[in-house]
Amino acid sequence: MEAYCILVVEDDKEILEGIGIYLKNLGYAVFKAENGREGLSIVEKETIHLAIVDIMMPGMDGITMTMKIREKYDFPIIMLTAKSEEIDKLTGFQCGADDYVTKPFAPLELLARVNSQLRRYRKYLDAISDKDEVKENIYEVGGLELNENTVTLHVDGNPVKVTPLEFKILALLMKNPGRVFSAEEIYEKVWNERAVNTDTIMVHIRNLREKIEYNPKEPKYLKVVWGVGYKIEKQQR
Repeated sequence: MEAYCILVVEDDKEILEGIGIYLKNLGYAVFKAENGREGLSIVEKETIHLAIVDIMMPGMDGITMTMKIREKYDFPIIMLTAKSEEIDKLTGFQCGADDYVTKPFAPLELLARVNSQLRRYRKYLDAISDKDEVKENIYEVGGLELNENTVTLHVDGNPVKVTPLEFKILALLMKNPGRVFSAEEIYEKVWNERAVNTDTIMVHIRNLREKIEYNPKEPKYLKVVWGVGYKIEKQQR
């Protein structure tokens, strides 16, 4: 990943500049704002990985800003305040803050908190990315769930055993719900060779129906379009 982008929102210009200098020295890209409205404007325009937000600010305070950020974004937020009462910390956490630093603070303490939150955020982003990649190979139609990663099929949450060829045929159809495939198309895409005799397709379709349909004679999923071919029927959400 490129340099992390950190937003600092603080109405005290001396503190704002000081934090910015420390962060830049560590290689972070820094965006600065003097109140909540300015900070939100930056969040909408830039990719922010962490925000350091003062609570007491004119125009829009840090609590309000944090609540608005949490409506759309999940990057970590560290709150700054001159107050140290537990109720203020609790309010900050309840509105969506991830950490809390009380003024006056040592710059190294703040930087340590920043590094810690970014490490956690990086792990979170990696986990989300891995999850999305896994989901790319999972196909669902109604109560059918076909997982190409694990080569498994579930019907209404129950595992169903199918042969490798049945799995490939079903995968082809489930990836294209509603589309009708001729027996020749199915044969050529699954066997990767020119179709000569497609009678085997009918047999596999019949076997699949026995495994995935509640009533194979009145199929809900695997339909025949007479004179054309086969399809997986789209299901209403």
